[in-house]
Amino acid sequence: MKTISLYICLLGLLCSTAVAQEKYTPSQENLDARMWFEDARFGMFIHWGVYSILGDGEWVMNNQDIAADRYQLLPTFFNPTAFDAEAIVKLAKEAGMKYITFTSKHHDGLAMYDSKVSDYTVVKSTPYQKDVLRMLERACKKHGIKLFVYYSQLDWNHPDFYPRGWTGRKTGRPESGDWDAYLAYQDAQIRELAENYDISGFWFDGWWDQAPDKEDWHREVDYRISGNDWHLERTYNMIHDINSALLIGNNHHEMPFDGEDFQMFEKDLPGKNTTGFGGAGISQLPLESCQTMNSSWGFNLQDTKEKSEKELIQFMVQTFGNGANLLLNVGPMPNGKIQTQHVNNLKAIGRWMDIYGQTIYGTKKGPLSIEGSMTSTQKDKHVYLHFYKLDQEQITLKGLDAKIKEVRLFKDKTKIKHKKSNQGVVIEIPKENQDAIVTVVEVVLK
Repeated sequence: MKTISLYICLLGLLCSTAVAQEKYTPSQENLDARMWFEDARFGMFIHWGVYSILGDGEWVMNNQDIAADRYQLLPTFFNPTAFDAEAIVKLAKEAGMKYITFTSKHHDGLAMYDSKVSDYTVVKSTPYQKDVLRMLERACKKHGIKLFVYYSQLDWNHPDFYPRGWTGRKTGRPESGDWDAYLAYQDAQIRELAENYDISGFWFDGWWDQAPDKEDWHREVDYRISGNDWHLERTYNMIHDINSALLIGNNHHEMPFDGEDFQMFEKDLPGKNTTGFGGAGISQLPLESCQTMNSSWGFNLQDTKEKSEKELIQFMVQTFGNGANLLLNVGPMPNGKIQTQHVNNLKAIGRWMDIYGQTIYGTKKGPLSIEGSMTSTQKDKHVYLHFYKLDQEQITLKGLDAKIKEVRLFKDKTKIKHKKSNQGVVIEIPKENQDAIVTVVEVVLK
């Protein structure tokens, strides 16, 4: 890999300048952006890069122990002539999504935009020679969709990414490197993304790869605290100095660090740990859960564990009912197209959102929930109950102390019987009024 050394001057500055670590105070512009983010509720995650050629997910370089010099052959025949940024953005909009988060650089190190600090990019290293991020940026602007960028702090290709954690150890790089030089390179790329593209924020990943042994990666061991200094405060300050409205989140699976503007949860609901790498506490920042359509982020030819329309919508309402956004992933194929089943599922979700979007957009976490059965959202005096599992007609709602004006099915405004009891409010939803996917009930408060 040939690397342009424009970032070298930045290295000396970063190494010699002491950054005052003052407590982060978000600007009014940032607070406004957070409010928009919470109201938006639904976004599209796009995992796409040269790894799609191998059809084994975005971790293929690590999982198949591919040496960096061999992996670098992939860009030479990456030519996704069927990629249509506008079609993807229009699909996101049809699905009811308000923003897109795109992988500007994943762990494999190749930039999917026209980086000026590296030749290892989709523009300079592939026959495609087009700036994918710029194409998405223009399409998003045209159709009123906001654009965020995913950026991997972990890099399996860069020789200066050293010391290393438990991933990317068999890529053929020497067991040496200049950590400060890598951070200068990273920050130079982040700076050009913040300055040169019309984006709304950053979705960072890879900080977690610090432990040399996989089984230790998510334990509170010493190197989680005193390992390589990522100088996150320096990176975050740089971003907010460029544009204070840019939102920063980091998929480090910890409580948010100072300087971050939203908290994300990977393949799980806030605070849950069904994956084994979750379980972090829930902060007061805006929340976001990300989820896949099957079990893979990047295109995986043999991944047949497709989630149904019903499973996806039921996860959606649980996410919204936990006060979080949902970032739902697509992994385009090597030709740039999205798999037909994923397109169909997104269109089905869009039809559902056309009917029930009012119960989602601009709402907050509701006051009621029933474990394994129902979550709720609320906007002003309207509480929306999303029953994703309903096997009876009479349901007792506990914890609703406000006086009720009316209870009705949201879809057709059919009135629902309700009465007070010692246990709470009892409502009755006849079987014929129950929906096969999610039954949505609107409780209007006085």
